[in-house]
Amino acid sequence: MVKLRLIVMIHDLRRQGLSISAISRKTGLNRKTVRKYLDAGLEAPAYGPRAPRLFGVSRRTIHSWIAAGELERDLLAGETGYGSRKPRAHKLDDYKGIIQTRLADFPKLSARRLFEEVQAAGYEGCHSRVRDFVREVRPVETREPVDRFETPPGHQGQVDFGTFTLPWGRLHALVLVLGHSRLLWLQFYPRQTMDVLIEGLESAFGRFGGVPAELLFDQMRAVVLSDDRLGGEKLLLNAEFVRFARHWGFVARSCRAYRAQTKGKVERPIRYLRENFFHGRSFVNDADLNEQAARWLEGKANIRIHNGTGERPIDRFTRDERNVPGPLAPAPYRRLGKPRGVRSTPRTAPRAVSVERRPLRDYAEMVR
Repeated sequence: MVKLRLIVMIHDLRRQGLSISAISRKTGLNRKTVRKYLDAGLEAPAYGPRAPRLFGVSRRTIHSWIAAGELERDLLAGETGYGSRKPRAHKLDDYKGIIQTRLADFPKLSARRLFEEVQAAGYEGCHSRVRDFVREVRPVETREPVDRFETPPGHQGQVDFGTFTLPWGRLHALVLVLGHSRLLWLQFYPRQTMDVLIEGLESAFGRFGGVPAELLFDQMRAVVLSDDRLGGEKLLLNAEFVRFARHWGFVARSCRAYRAQTKGKVERPIRYLRENFFHGRSFVNDADLNEQAARWLEGKANIRIHNGTGERPIDRFTRDERNVPGPLAPAPYRRLGKPRGVRSTPRTAPRAVSVERRPLRDYAEMVR
């Protein structure tokens, strides 16, 4: 009886001008089912002229349903449409408690390992069922939230290396970004050494016309010797780099291990450098690469509207940061026992050695 009333309702709603999608939403049936009933029509052999005999209902009764609005009342009372399917029993049901208990104690257990354990307990079903159930009930690892923070003008710069592969080998881009203005400086180098880091930072300070109060690094080997802060110990910085920092008047800081996202202001520019500058360009040599990078900084990266600040980095730097950073050091830093840029033994041209030339007959007489 209910099915026939539902079929009649579909045709009546169509007669009122409702679309198939609207009928589907109203009755709870999917659109394919609605279309199937509409295409068959009330006169179809399945439930057309024979419908009164099949359902024990006369055609007059069907018209009375429509006239009295009983079909609409059936819909509101939930007597038409399809309800949720009753859950079926499955072989895994008796073993779900084992899986949930094991995941509560060890959240990272693999579905394969859990499948083997419930198999040992008597489960005879397939692995895919266990895998799907593990996906549903595995505890979600809660990550420590990372708060986005802004720093005042001249307070912080963030430093990192990015590695790039070229036809003649790998080069490393040393990138420094000012935290407030997002102004970028970069230079490509063949290595990631202490000398490279010192030379690059001094070039960046000269470009900015000052020194930020602090520089933030990741676990860069030239800066950090050991970091056991997660275990309650201290951060140990390279003594040579600490002397370099004191010479230039900034504080060296390092983000915690496995928390490089706290240095996101320089992580994102490296990706931007890779995608917007490096990919799709050709370079002749190291000098050509650095020359093109310098033009890209001046003509693109530092004059674009930054998504985070809504301003151009160069405008923000000129207005807020140009005169804020600390003063430049009076002279470049010289490493202990290894003066930078000066050789311990100056290279000189070799002395000319004069050789006396004699005819061969003189040597022949000497042999006699």
